[in-house]
Amino acid sequence: MSLLCVRVKKAKLHGPPDKFNAYVTLKVQNVKSTTITVRGDQPCWEQDFMFEINHLESGLVVELWNKGLIWDTMIGTALISLDTIGQSNEEGPGKWASLDSEVLMREDEICGTSNPTPHQVLLDTRFELPFDIPEDEAQYWTGKLDRINTMRIHDEYPLQEEVQSGRMASVPSQCCDWSYFGWNDQQTVDDHDSAVDDRDSDYRSETGNRPPRFHNTSQTNSSVHQYPIGHRVQHQTPSSEADSVQSYELDYREIRGPSPPDSSRFDSSGNLSPASSQLSSEPEERRDPETRRPSALRRALNSQKSTWDEEEEEEGVEKELNPLPEPGSNKSLKDSLVILPKPMLENFDIKTQTKICFFEDGPPPCSPSKVRWLKAYNKVRVQLLEIRDQDGDPSKHPWAKPGGNAPFGIDSMPDLRKRRPIPLVSELSMIQSRKAGLAHTLATRTSLKDEELKNHVFKKTLQSLIYPISCTTPHNFEVWTATTPTYCYECEGLLWGIARQGMRCAECGVKVHEKCQELLNADCLQRAAEKSSKTGAEDRTQHIIMAMKDRMKIRERNKPEIFEEIRKVFNITKMVHGQHMKTIKQSVLDGTSKWSAKITINVVSAQGLQAKDRTGSSDPYVTIQVGKTKKRTKTIYGNLNPVWEEKFSFECHNSSDRVKLRVWDEDDDIKSRVKQRLKRESDDFLGQSIIEVRTLSGEMDVWYNLEKRTDKSAVSGAIRLQISVEIEGEEKVAPYHVQYTCLHENMFHFSTDVEGGGVVKIPAAQGDDAWKVYYDEVKQDIVDEFAMRYGIESIYQAMTHFSCLSSKYMLSGVPAVMSTLLANINAFYAHPTASTNVSAPARFAASNFGRDRFVKLLDQLHNSLRIDLSMYRNNFPASSKPRLHDLKSTVDLLTSITFFRMKVLELQSPPRAANVVRDCVKACLNSTYEYIFNNCLELFNRQFQPAVQPEEQGPSIQNLDFWPKLITLIVSIIEEDKNSYTPIINQFPQELDVGKVSTEVMWRLFAQDMKYALEEHEKHKLCKTADYMNLHFKVKWLYNEYVKDLPAFTDTVPEYPAWFLLFVLAWLAENEEVSMEFMHGALERDKREGFQQTSEHALFSSSVVDIFTQLNQSFEIIKKLDCPDPAVVAHYNRRFAKTITKVLLQYCALLAKSFPAYCEKETIPCVLMNNIQQMRVLLEKMFESMGAKQLDIEAADILNELQVKLNTFLDNFSIVFAKSFQTRINFCMRQMAEILYQIKGPPNHNTAEADADNMLRPLMEFLDGNLSIFADICEKTVLKRILKDLWKIVLSSLEKTLVLPQSNDSLGAQLLTAAKGLSSLKGGGEAKSLTPKQCIIIDAGLETIKQYFHAGGNGLKKAFVEKSPELASLRYALSLYSQSTDALIKTFVTTQHTQVHDGMGIRITGNEKIRPDRGSGIEKPIGEAILQIDMMLGKERKVSVRVIAVNDMKWQTSGMFRPFVDVSMVGPFLADKKRKFTTKSKNNSWSAKFNEAFQFVLGKESPDCYELQVTVKDYCFGRADRVVGVAVVQLRDVADRKSCVCWCPLGPRIQPDETGLTVMRILSQRPADEVAKEVVKLKSETRPVEEGR
Repeated sequence: MSLLCVRVKKAKLHGPPDKFNAYVTLKVQNVKSTTITVRGDQPCWEQDFMFEINHLESGLVVELWNKGLIWDTMIGTALISLDTIGQSNEEGPGKWASLDSEVLMREDEICGTSNPTPHQVLLDTRFELPFDIPEDEAQYWTGKLDRINTMRIHDEYPLQEEVQSGRMASVPSQCCDWSYFGWNDQQTVDDHDSAVDDRDSDYRSETGNRPPRFHNTSQTNSSVHQYPIGHRVQHQTPSSEADSVQSYELDYREIRGPSPPDSSRFDSSGNLSPASSQLSSEPEERRDPETRRPSALRRALNSQKSTWDEEEEEEGVEKELNPLPEPGSNKSLKDSLVILPKPMLENFDIKTQTKICFFEDGPPPCSPSKVRWLKAYNKVRVQLLEIRDQDGDPSKHPWAKPGGNAPFGIDSMPDLRKRRPIPLVSELSMIQSRKAGLAHTLATRTSLKDEELKNHVFKKTLQSLIYPISCTTPHNFEVWTATTPTYCYECEGLLWGIARQGMRCAECGVKVHEKCQELLNADCLQRAAEKSSKTGAEDRTQHIIMAMKDRMKIRERNKPEIFEEIRKVFNITKMVHGQHMKTIKQSVLDGTSKWSAKITINVVSAQGLQAKDRTGSSDPYVTIQVGKTKKRTKTIYGNLNPVWEEKFSFECHNSSDRVKLRVWDEDDDIKSRVKQRLKRESDDFLGQSIIEVRTLSGEMDVWYNLEKRTDKSAVSGAIRLQISVEIEGEEKVAPYHVQYTCLHENMFHFSTDVEGGGVVKIPAAQGDDAWKVYYDEVKQDIVDEFAMRYGIESIYQAMTHFSCLSSKYMLSGVPAVMSTLLANINAFYAHPTASTNVSAPARFAASNFGRDRFVKLLDQLHNSLRIDLSMYRNNFPASSKPRLHDLKSTVDLLTSITFFRMKVLELQSPPRAANVVRDCVKACLNSTYEYIFNNCLELFNRQFQPAVQPEEQGPSIQNLDFWPKLITLIVSIIEEDKNSYTPIINQFPQELDVGKVSTEVMWRLFAQDMKYALEEHEKHKLCKTADYMNLHFKVKWLYNEYVKDLPAFTDTVPEYPAWFLLFVLAWLAENEEVSMEFMHGALERDKREGFQQTSEHALFSSSVVDIFTQLNQSFEIIKKLDCPDPAVVAHYNRRFAKTITKVLLQYCALLAKSFPAYCEKETIPCVLMNNIQQMRVLLEKMFESMGAKQLDIEAADILNELQVKLNTFLDNFSIVFAKSFQTRINFCMRQMAEILYQIKGPPNHNTAEADADNMLRPLMEFLDGNLSIFADICEKTVLKRILKDLWKIVLSSLEKTLVLPQSNDSLGAQLLTAAKGLSSLKGGGEAKSLTPKQCIIIDAGLETIKQYFHAGGNGLKKAFVEKSPELASLRYALSLYSQSTDALIKTFVTTQHTQVHDGMGIRITGNEKIRPDRGSGIEKPIGEAILQIDMMLGKERKVSVRVIAVNDMKWQTSGMFRPFVDVSMVGPFLADKKRKFTTKSKNNSWSAKFNEAFQFVLGKESPDCYELQVTVKDYCFGRADRVVGVAVVQLRDVADRKSCVCWCPLGPRIQPDETGLTVMRILSQRPADEVAKEVVKLKSETRPVEEGR
């Protein structure tokens, strides 16, 4: 174990100075320390911290924080590896550490930092080396050890019976002597409720000038552990040998291994706890023998106590004789020994162990050499004591502490900090110094066993009771005029004549001013007896003595219960009690005749005196008067803070005397000399302090405030005195405050443990001073009389009683009393009086109770309260109203402790009570959750199912039964906290709500376990998905019912939906299969029923309703999960959308297979289409219920795509259904054509409408018969779809049958036969060409058809009808009928730009020698024609075409191949011009060179209306020439060039678009027009499929 020393020096922060109020936190191995807070951008701390390091694998975490009003923010952090820190005993300059903003974690441990910041902090880190000893001293101890090793172990080691005769004392820490802080004196015997457990202090108050070495910083709350409180180790009376064993104990602790988990021997810093109480539920005798052996050895060592004189006891820890080889060294005994580690000890063989065994039950707890060393060490201490007694000067020893009065203890340590100045006292009372009585003032219950002290206190108590101060005889004052100069007994002022009259007691004759008579508090009878004995008036003396005897008899007779009570308290027999009563009475009667005391007063210094001289200063000196003896100090000139250091001795024979101390300003001028003549006091008065002699005892080092003598006095400052009192016969008794402590503790012990059986009796008192009543009337009178006689302040009484109550703080009613007591103690110290302006810490530091003692007591109490609050469910059950009241009082007590630290100690940032209570509640809930988790099934069966046998405890991957029961138990705990504990712990309404804290803690712990368990279930999946869903609902209920509205969770998305995500998705997958099976069943059932409508108003069948009912039920389950996580909801919706899609598309696919078979029936197709439409409607509703716009994008896309697919299905069904009427519509069209063609004559618009109605009669009869049925059985949307498809079919049939009749032949054949006049209608006959009148009738018929399908707004919309492409095509065809041939040809040329190869492949160059820079891009070329075109667009408008060649012709023929080229000009107004030229043929040339030129004359239109068509043919004799390929060149493409060469790939045929086909059809119906016939023939020529064969 190493000692790490860290000094936090300063820091450099980047930013404005007023931004930073920084402090540094150090963390290492579960220990945390914090510096003070310093403002500015360059804060300087210069604070030291020390840590015990067990291993070097971890690091030192340095965190720099900025203090905030509500929250602190981290400025930066750094990690310093321990193995990089060197060893040194000297402080170094330190190193600058750069701070980062983030911490890197690995397996819940800090492994590094990242993201550097510009901030730096200067740290000095080092491991401290052990102190070395001088060479001569080392030789001395070596010789001693050699002699010890030659001894026999049997001679030095005590017998076993001796060893087992007593218990082990408290084990001190290795780092400091804990007896200095009173730890060895404070623990009570078998006290279950003692407030001295310092296991886990969240805050350690500064308790003295010599703090524990490793506890010199404020400790934050590390952890709060709950363990059942068992018997605590009994602490023995402090002894000089107690500390000598601590090194052994610590070494043995290393040998025996780590402490068990339930041990509280170590505090949060890893050090041995000073209280080290064993918190175990087992009795001490049942513990492991290994843990009891040190006690046996300790008792053996304690059995050899050395005798200390009274001076050593009073010197306490600071002067305790612990010889150490080197001055200033803190090297402990363990550093001088070679300790075997545990593994080595385990390797000892059995023989070795047998040799060193001296106990019946096993070997001794340490090696024989160590035992010999410890024995020798005790002997050396005894020898040193003897030598010191002989020499009388312990400082002469070479190892004595420099400048000290005693050897430096072997286990003590250097003083790390300077001593603070002794604070001022604020009241006229005796104040015990920490130096003189520290060991006694820190003792709390040791007086129960100190028989000598108890015997003395018993006598003193009887003396105060038999003739109490409260019953003293008052003076009988009378106005008195002095005839000669006389002086006031109290203030020594002049009494003389009428002008200075005074008061004189008629009984005792004391003379005082009228204003001073109230200050005189001595008993008149005693004063009279004293005066009579001195003047020899024996009769008067006897008279007074008889009066005092009578008074004591009356007191004894009237108050016998008081004396009987004190006898019982101190367990005095009646005979001894009677003897003591006689002795006490005689001592009272003797008065001062046999009372004598030696008083030594050392006037040390003064501070803050008044300036009386003109120079602004004073020349102070001090006069001290005890009785009639008066002495003065020397004068310190010109100093308001003088130091005298003068000692005076007095002998006092009157216990009612006072020490009158006055401070004067010496004057040596004329005025003072005149004043000296006239007055007894010539110097200026600076202040006084009056001290009752009867209140002095022991040694004191005290500051006294200087008080006024009269109202006119100007006084300030204080004076420091060192007073030593030795009363004859009582030279070695304890001071009166310690005696009162003994009385109060024994009274409390008797009242509580003896009479009350362990129950504290709480007196019934009312009023403002009720807190000062500690016992019933009799006991209260006893303690009050003692306090009154011996000057014990009421605040000391309160603090003593508070200390006593702290040992029983867990008993019912005690916390309320302690809270009230501490609140009044706080008020006493935190609110200074008007006469003084001393700060609260200074007032408290001057407390006779002892600052360190009370602060340590509060620290221990605070820690114990935290521990007990951390088990509040056990300690304060909700079923007990008194215990709940105690719980409230306990929280109030914690609040009072916080107020004490903040207001009295004025600490900067003590832990807030609300935070402490919250931490305790969390700790209790942590252990409560762990308990119910480990015993869930047993607790559940016991509380909710008493008859059920308990099952196996703990969760299982086989089932989920554990978790609902755990949730039930959690809810019961939360409800109990909310309803029972929250109304009780209501002191912090804005900061703490127990119910909310309970809910938060329980949920967080449950969430961790639930998440881990579900992760395990994900791996195995042994349970049903329905079980997971049910558990999901229970967890959701728990969260929504209790957790949702907590502040910590209001703005956060809960995690629990993500835990169940995979299980919900698995359930959805199973549900998809169920939905599919349900859909198939519903469809089959619907088929069997013939797809009947579900009701009169519902036009769809039952299968749709059934399918969506099941889907909605599934989705309702998802909705009831109330998932608050949008990401998880998105997963749900995406998966469910896929289910919907799969089910509905499968349904539509099944319908699509059988739909054509149902088209012959009238109603079923409509119902099926209604089903699809109803699906679309229900899908839209489901889309809305799933979130609509808030729905996840992917899920929305899936559903939208599904809607489109359903729409497509509906369109397809409608088309299929409409096409089923195609045959009947065609028949109607043929009837209409026969009627139309019979109408002849000139156009007449007046009769066109009637003729149109006559023509449309067959169609309308058909439509009326069917659409009336559709209107009744189809949904409106479905009906409109059917109307649209029928509209398209009717117009298309009208165009194809009436306007542009066509046969089943190919387009080329149609056009060719039409040109030859061979085409006819279906009924046979010649080709019909519509006359203008027929066109007008058809146009009028179109309007009738439009109105019919519009149906007055109930059918198709007018916009749809007007914009219908079928209507546009029909109208366009009709419009073409009225155009001339030239206009039709022009339309064809200007609209047909992609006749061959989609208009691609033609390349243009300047001449034939320039080859194109790219290929044609045609996949299967059949040849390429090369033409030179020269444009001569002058007046003659000529075009010269030269056919250069046709290359790479793909042509197969069995005969001779004789290609030639036809060049035709197509365009308007060419009827009177040459339109076609033909080249000569070439024999068997597949790349023929023609080089023939032709000239065309254009018509009056622009060149854009003309095109050249090149047709390459194979000449055949005796039969028609066959087409090799065609190419078309639009003149618009070459019009801008005067001359160019076109490289034109050949195509198999001309491919016009719809417009071109319409033009061709119309031209084909004009057989009398040669130009039309020629164009139709030219465009219809096609390359044969068989090519040339």
